[in-house]
Amino acid sequence: MSSKVETMIRGAVTKGIGKVADFNRKRLPVPADAHPFLTGIHQPMTEELTLEALRVDGEIPASLAGRYMRNGPNPALPPDPASYHWFTGAGMVHGIRVEGGKALWYRNRWVRGEEACQALNEPLPPGRRLDRFDAPNTNVVGIAGRTFAIVEAGGMPAELNDTLDTLAHNPFDDTLAGAYTAHPHRDPFTDETHAVTYKGDEPNKVWHVVLDADAHVIREEAVAVSDGPSIHDCAITENYVLVLDLPVTFSMKALLAGYRFPYEWNTDHPARVGLLPRQGAGTDILWVPVDPCYVFHPGNAFETADGKVIVDMVVHETMFARSKRGPDSERSRLERWTIDPAAGKTHRAVIHDHPQEFPRYDERRTTRPYRYLYTVALPDCDAVEMAIADTRLFRHDTERCETIVRDFGPGRHPGEFVFVPRGPDGAETDGWLIGLVVDMNDQHSELVILNADDFAGLPQATIHLPHRIPPGFHGNWVAD
Repeated sequence: MSSKVETMIRGAVTKGIGKVADFNRKRLPVPADAHPFLTGIHQPMTEELTLEALRVDGEIPASLAGRYMRNGPNPALPPDPASYHWFTGAGMVHGIRVEGGKALWYRNRWVRGEEACQALNEPLPPGRRLDRFDAPNTNVVGIAGRTFAIVEAGGMPAELNDTLDTLAHNPFDDTLAGAYTAHPHRDPFTDETHAVTYKGDEPNKVWHVVLDADAHVIREEAVAVSDGPSIHDCAITENYVLVLDLPVTFSMKALLAGYRFPYEWNTDHPARVGLLPRQGAGTDILWVPVDPCYVFHPGNAFETADGKVIVDMVVHETMFARSKRGPDSERSRLERWTIDPAAGKTHRAVIHDHPQEFPRYDERRTTRPYRYLYTVALPDCDAVEMAIADTRLFRHDTERCETIVRDFGPGRHPGEFVFVPRGPDGAETDGWLIGLVVDMNDQHSELVILNADDFAGLPQATIHLPHRIPPGFHGNWVAD
């Protein structure tokens, strides 16, 4: 009975806060400049397209059969520039179908939540969803032969069909009780998928959530925290899940003021990394301090013979300290953290000291030592918001401490590139790198397939799309 009463009280309080936020949102001053995440390269698409028999330069490998998909914010209704934050736009999934050496189609579809259904005059799909944020906009993944658009902070997964239409808001066949994430990590050795999740209205807990091979939840273990930290991603090793409790936290002040993404840099919140045993209770977590910083995305993590944990990450000096419109890092770099649970210390070493983001690697190596990490360069400039990528990709050799640069040329901006192996075995360079490039010279896009063993060489294939795809967040290759 007490839990029902608590739920009723929380619901009433949430409604009251929501009304105050809605009132103040209308009073926010209109910015004097153009919104960096609604204009230029980020100008939203206004329609859903189906394009077939796409033009290809080069030769698509005959063994590639599947879909490259990417998710990202794309408002379906005209947003209010005074309150719009890049992280809150309705999700739009873009997909390119490849089979038999051909690019069969491109499709873009809004994830059907309240906003898109209102704009398109469609009924809402069935299933449990989170009001106000029901169109997952951050990642799109294949799990157990199914496709899910996903997001953090309490939004429910949305299941899509093979042609990107929304089937239902589906929290893994109702096996998920709480929140999910934008960044699940599959352990290739156990076929379990791990995540660290949080909810904005429960600031004192985060959860370790595990899916089995059928995409059903088999573990939701709560871990005590404070201040409502924003934990975008995690990393896993053979024995641990890494919980990144860093000083970006929920801000009631920002919420009441009307801002749609109420998280801010919090100098009073201690920075720490938690080593949670994968089968342990939440109280078993070991917290290790680290200097204040913020991490959206780790690369791979693994354990050493002497019990330390190694994790490579893109690290920001601060985040959400200056802007209410999007990420505003003053500086980012690629670092290797060595976490020593016995000594209770974290050693940080810089791998590459240039602004960058979106680290990806050969995920067959997840939880094990590995060599190569791929990132997208960011401009080294004084812009407040991280609104556009550079024109370069980096390949970091973590063994030799060397970096190879691939530059796509003036006005050509790559997004996150994903490694696709040629087979289940083989070297870390035995495969392809696949990702979208936006050419702002003439407002078109390309899906580029690179040979990982010839990173700076000619593309294996380039699939041409006649329009600009706004920069999104995360993409994946989902093989047939």
